[in-house]
Amino acid sequence: MNATVSIPLWLFVLLLALAAVACLQWFLLPGVRWYFRRKVRRVLDEIQLRLKIELPQFKLTRRRALIDRLMSDPRVLAAAQQHGIETGKSAEAVKKQVLGYAREIVPAFNAYVYFRVGYWLAKTFARLVYRVRLGYTDDAAIAAINPKSTVVFVMNHRSNMDYILVSFLAAERVALSYAVGEWARIWPLQGLIRAMGAYFVRRNSGDPLYRMVLQRYVQMATEGGVPQAMYPEGGLSVDGRLREPKLGLLDYMLKGFSPDAERDLVFIPVGINYDRVIEDRSLLRKLDETPIRGSLWRTLRITGAYLGRQFVFTLLGRRYRYGYACVNFGRPLSMRDWVRERGVDFRGLTDAQRREAVGAVGQALMATIGQTIPVLPVPLVARVLAADPQRAWSELELKAAVLALMERAENQGAHVYVPRSDRDYAISVGLRMLTLRHLALDDEGLIRANPAELRVLSYYANSIAHLFDPERQTGPEGPV
Repeated sequence: MNATVSIPLWLFVLLLALAAVACLQWFLLPGVRWYFRRKVRRVLDEIQLRLKIELPQFKLTRRRALIDRLMSDPRVLAAAQQHGIETGKSAEAVKKQVLGYAREIVPAFNAYVYFRVGYWLAKTFARLVYRVRLGYTDDAAIAAINPKSTVVFVMNHRSNMDYILVSFLAAERVALSYAVGEWARIWPLQGLIRAMGAYFVRRNSGDPLYRMVLQRYVQMATEGGVPQAMYPEGGLSVDGRLREPKLGLLDYMLKGFSPDAERDLVFIPVGINYDRVIEDRSLLRKLDETPIRGSLWRTLRITGAYLGRQFVFTLLGRRYRYGYACVNFGRPLSMRDWVRERGVDFRGLTDAQRREAVGAVGQALMATIGQTIPVLPVPLVARVLAADPQRAWSELELKAAVLALMERAENQGAHVYVPRSDRDYAISVGLRMLTLRHLALDDEGLIRANPAELRVLSYYANSIAHLFDPERQTGPEGPV
């Protein structure tokens, strides 16, 4: 009974590995899962009691269940069958393709990640870079929205900071689900974005099977009351102007909308503007006939040099934040009221008629977004300087011209953000930002636009151009 048993070393290592796996599977992982589920339950209790945010059941449904629901959807199955006929693929191969699309699109919302990790990161980073301000909000109209409605925040797209800024400012009211482009499908960003409830969208995909899977997910989320956020422009503005709306996601939401359903579909216009956009020069390079192709090394080199300069400026006490970043929330647009006033039923229209009706909604939303965009100090000063780049202004003359432009914007119903309620200070802040970046030159008290930086100066002036030049309110991209 006490005899020694010898076993090969490889067998001992194998048994040790199997024992470690069993320990991990039966003891450690259940404990970790219990710990994080407990954390999530605490967060859910807190947001329901303290913040009074009611998360729709669809948002809390397990990702696997949502994927299975998409896979068994009759319209997705019909599209898959048609795809198999057209391409000659086997049913199993098409099913695998649909599963890949569903896994790519469907998020994995985690309340703890959203309200603890994501909110803290968004707030910290936004405040580190900008003086963040919540400007105008139509509180009465937003408070009057039926709680059972599906709310969609529609906003202009100035910077990739838009995601961070709006999520941070809206986090105490709602947990937003974004439609995010393919740029974010990189490790480890992809996992964090999925946990935040965002879903990935392939822009300009010509695959009808993919479009059907995406369409059905968007419609399920909309019918399930998931608060969403979208950019009708479909991408970043490369010259600062508002773009014509792209209607894909909007069409998906409206295609099956019924005014008699329990849930109304309400669009809340959001206007975003910055005194400085982080990506301004790289966006403007896209307008070049032969744009410089970026590389990872070039990006890392530029980023490293920038971070180095900021570190030195911080040590010297000369680092300034990028001015003001302001978000306005405008008057909501109820689709139930819209269709009843116009006698429109999207469900009964032909494809051509529906595209026209959805286009009208898109144009109305873009007009409202344009009116909601905050007017900030830098765009005001930039517009005056860019309008007459050859002129040399005294500081008093420049301030008088900017003040007149500010009053003109207010008379047209625009929302001008005046820091500290001091107009003179606001203009001084805008001018300081432009001179620090050498977009404006100060030559012995005379201020003029820097001829070498006119395109960048115009980029900021263009952010409010639609308020003064309605006939030129969209950028060069044109209708889509």
